Amino acid sequence: MSAVAESTRTGAPPATPPDDSALARAGAWARRAPLLPALIFMIIITQLPFLVTLGISFMNWNAYYPDEIGFNGLDNYRRVLTDANTRSAIIVTVILTVSVVLISLILGLLIALLLDRQFRGRGVVRTMMITPFLIVPVAAALLWKHALLNPEYGLFNGVLRWVGNLFGQNWPQPDWISQAPLWAIIAALVWQWTPFMMLILLAGLQSRPLDVVEAAKIDGATSWQIFWNMTFPHLRQYIELSALLGSVYVVQNFDAVFVITAGGLGTANLPYIIYQLFYTAHEYGRASAAGVIVVIATIIIATFALRTVSTLFREETR
Repeated sequence: MSAVAESTRTGAPPATPPDDSALARAGAWARRAPLLPALIFMIIITQLPFLVTLGISFMNWNAYYPDEIGFNGLDNYRRVLTDANTRSAIIVTVILTVSVVLISLILGLLIALLLDRQFRGRGVVRTMMITPFLIVPVAAALLWKHALLNPEYGLFNGVLRWVGNLFGQNWPQPDWISQAPLWAIIAALVWQWTPFMMLILLAGLQSRPLDVVEAAKIDGATSWQIFWNMTFPHLRQYIELSALLGSVYVVQNFDAVFVITAGGLGTANLPYIIYQLFYTAHEYGRASAAGVIVVIATIIIATFALRTVSTLFREETR
């Protein structure tokens, strides 16, 4: 007997069937509920400090003058963007980021092409190649400053001295950090970030359709033709992903600048300028404004990175 007939016989109102949309919403909340603690934790440790920083960026707040604390609108942003030191730091940040990412990409691609070949001990070599990326950034900067670039006992000058003695020459012992400070930082960062680029590009190389490559070899294609017409187009999005993710991280680099040159000799980048404004000048308002500018620039880069990742995943699932 149907529910309507039963309700007519008994005089009770007909039973209402369950709402599918309500069940769907309940199921969605049941799946999302375990994630709420993690979401709340992330909001507390990331979004709340950023909102506080954003609020301070609109204030005139210097710890040396506590009586003058107050709202000053966009003046901090104007001072940050018109300050000569900040403009120089922006240029240094762009040079560091572009140089490190490009050089690391080229070296990472060459190493990935080598490691994609079959040879004895390939696993050990791969492990050794990613070691620089696993070292703490401060320790890596100290290694380059003292063990490699020091003019008195550094490895580079030691090799120059040894080679010069072999040829009976007294070769000069340059002070690498003083004579080429920006390149010293670039070298340290390239050494640390090349393994990161290599890992992503190696993953791209190993996802190639090998049957197509073998068919091209049988048809008489040279190694260069295979690389330029098949391998490189396949790696394009992996290269874009490596460049964008590397840019997100390198643009925020502080350790190498602080340890190797302490921001001197024209090597101060935006993170170091923020450090100086906050901890040295105690200009909390200006430091917060500079930090917000860096965050906005990083979000823009990260947006392109996420779009590249999503495009890559969509193509991989076709």
